[in-house]
Amino acid sequence: MVIGYKILNDRLMSINNWPELERPREKLLSAGAESLSDAELLAILLRSGTTGKSAVDLARDTLTHFDGLRNTLDADMRTLCIMRGLGKTSYAQLQAARVLSQRYLGESLSRDRIFIHSKQIRQYLCTRLRHYQQEVFACVFLDIKHRMISFEKLFFGTLDTASIHPREVVKSALKHNASAVIFAHNHPSGNAEPSLADQAITQQLIKALELVDVTVLDHMIIGDTDVRSFAELGIMP
Repeated sequence: MVIGYKILNDRLMSINNWPELERPREKLLSAGAESLSDAELLAILLRSGTTGKSAVDLARDTLTHFDGLRNTLDADMRTLCIMRGLGKTSYAQLQAARVLSQRYLGESLSRDRIFIHSKQIRQYLCTRLRHYQQEVFACVFLDIKHRMISFEKLFFGTLDTASIHPREVVKSALKHNASAVIFAHNHPSGNAEPSLADQAITQQLIKALELVDVTVLDHMIIGDTDVRSFAELGIMP
């Protein structure tokens, strides 16, 4: 009797038994992806639930456990697989979605002129740098029309510092035949305020790149919830 009840309950939990327009995939096809919640979008990626839980229930529990979508996508495989109902396949699906979003933004920046205060470049830099637990310094190399040629992570450091060598930045700029560059690095502490050291290395890099006729447009610092721009703050040398 208990077994029969369990089977019936599992069938009732299945998304296939929901009204058609309440199913995430059908809802997306009829009303567009923007109409879906984070849990519904995540459920489409996960594809199936687990015993006693629909895919949407599992997605909601996952988002609650990791405190949001960002932490869910940033979780490593071991951490993600601790969740009941998730495994290596789920991890692979979520990582594929995360990297596809990065490449989508990257292609847009390669095609269109970058405006340094635009939301688009900030989003891209956040997806590339915010999840690191140590400081990472990167460059966005641009052509003469300020379209992205390449995004390159050049230096990796500790929790609160990364050693940056102007000579290596110049070499990379020449390799990509760049006309301009945007610097970016993350602050794992979450505080995006520029430090005096950040300002000092920016001045050194600008002077080094001037010798090869490469313009520095900005230096952006990626925090936990904020991006601070040297150009906007008026502290570009």
